[in-house]
Amino acid sequence: MSLGLLMDAGTEPTRERTPHHEPVMLQSVLEFLRCRAGGFYVDGTCGLGGHADAILEASSPDGRLLGIDRDQAAIALCRDKLARHGDRVRLVHDNFKNLPLILNNLNIIGIDGILLDLGVSSLQLGDGERGFAFMADGPLDMRMDRRQKLTAMDLVNSLEEKALAGIIYSFGEEPASRRIARAIVHARKEMPIRTTGRLAQLVEQAVYHKRNDFHSRRHLATRTFQALRIAVNDELRDLDALVHDLASYLAPGGRLVVISFHSLEDRLVKMAFKRLAGRCVCGLQAELCRCERKTTVRLLTPRPETPTPGEIQRNPRGRSARLRCAEKL
Repeated sequence: MSLGLLMDAGTEPTRERTPHHEPVMLQSVLEFLRCRAGGFYVDGTCGLGGHADAILEASSPDGRLLGIDRDQAAIALCRDKLARHGDRVRLVHDNFKNLPLILNNLNIIGIDGILLDLGVSSLQLGDGERGFAFMADGPLDMRMDRRQKLTAMDLVNSLEEKALAGIIYSFGEEPASRRIARAIVHARKEMPIRTTGRLAQLVEQAVYHKRNDFHSRRHLATRTFQALRIAVNDELRDLDALVHDLASYLAPGGRLVVISFHSLEDRLVKMAFKRLAGRCVCGLQAELCRCERKTTVRLLTPRPETPTPGEIQRNPRGRSARLRCAEKL
């Protein structure tokens, strides 16, 4: 079946020079997926196409790939990058959480490998207008899919202090969440918080004298920005269920590879893999355990793989990556 290149209807974003992109843990991804000629692969978060391009190369001359991304700007750039592979690739502008529906609509089963790279793409981090990073001042946006209405600016300027602190603590694991939320609510009474620079400054002022890590590489606003990004894009909802469901679309011997970038994501992926491997996830004593214990995969990463020192040197943004892989029985 020919896949063909696909772009959803709508206004195509203005093309700019593609930012430098170093795919995270690329060699490990290729080794775990065991790409082969004639294989069928899915990249659920194709971003700038680095992983997808390498998968298509490794599965040439007739391997096929379905690429999905919720960011239309990424899809446009990815389409150009992968055009040389012709009808071996199909791109869909959608949220990877809709993968089961997409696969059902395309009547796709028996997949040889599925990749989910859950990190923010270089395209998003490098564009100050997208509001993901605080190193360059820009609108407080953080939407991966710009069709949605909710932005980080909406959350920061509308949530009650308790709700805002809850997001920063739950999704950012930020111990100073209450202090930060209090500072935000106080500041927005004078003027709405509209830019990444102002928010980062508020966070710094709120926690600088209360923390002992201000000499570390991590910016004091990192956890807060992470929390808001997760909340805006609803990144964690149903992630464990999705990982569990995707295994059913794999062919025997097919592999599911997931790269996460913080403990909240990795914990959900770990639990989903354990359930698929028929292991207990409830933590109760054996005689009280009520886990399903149906084994459908073999865990290939008892502990997550991490980037090598060389990979971290080439791509510092990927230093927190954690890769897990399971093989369908």
